[in-house]
Amino acid sequence: MSKGKLTVCPTPIGNLEDITFRTLKALKNADIIIAEDTRHTVRLLNHFEISKPLTSYHAHNEKSKSISVIERLIDGEKVALVSDAGMPGISDPGAYLIKACIKENIDIEVLPGSTAGIVALVGSGLCTERFAFEGFLGHQKKKRIERLEQIKYDDRTLIFYEAPHRIKDTLEDMLKVLGNRYVSVARELTKKYEEFVRGSISEVLLYFREKGVKGELVIILEGSDEVYRSKEDDFFSEMSIKEHISYYISQGTDKKEAIKKVAEKRKLPKREVYKESIDI
Repeated sequence: MSKGKLTVCPTPIGNLEDITFRTLKALKNADIIIAEDTRHTVRLLNHFEISKPLTSYHAHNEKSKSISVIERLIDGEKVALVSDAGMPGISDPGAYLIKACIKENIDIEVLPGSTAGIVALVGSGLCTERFAFEGFLGHQKKKRIERLEQIKYDDRTLIFYEAPHRIKDTLEDMLKVLGNRYVSVARELTKKYEEFVRGSISEVLLYFREKGVKGELVIILEGSDEVYRSKEDDFFSEMSIKEHISYYISQGTDKKEAIKKVAEKRKLPKREVYKESIDI
């Protein structure tokens, strides 16, 4: 008996008309559909008049549930994986099962479809040539601050997901750690009350303080235009070229290698550094 296939099915992030023909076909042909929240998914299936066995697959049971799903796939069944909205595996359950299928050499088909982060990015007006997906920063303020400090000098456009009850705290932390950059916050994407709020972080924060917030949000943040300087850079900047060479030599580096390292560190021609080393 040949093994079955796992089909990863993106679902609309709001507007049901965004579902693809291929996703509908996969759902209709599946032996079983595994869903992040069966109550949410059954409404989608009812809308398109699809009746299939449905079981839950979420963050709290994905490891244990993956075992039984793999068994069904090995037995030749066709399994469709969906999340509440968007692409399974992107800030939603799915990645663990996909890895397990790859390990068992089970066929996987990932269907294209809407992803909130990309929709919000394109509508932000910010650079789309280089960007990074950060997902949710976390519930605890300390962890949010730590992560923001780590990405402070990333010059790519950054994509975050956030819940409505944390959006003001998150924007406040971004303002404190990253400065008053340009930001675009997308709310209720593809739905009736879709909204893009664009401006400096302080302007967008003021808007949400005055109006309040409903619906899931995507934050698109301008990348850094600051040049990162490490403590080591500051340490060497106080030295002359000769002192810098002597420092490396005192640490056990031979003179030739020390000259090379100083030239690279200071972005200077090697011959210029060599001249400073002659009487060392």
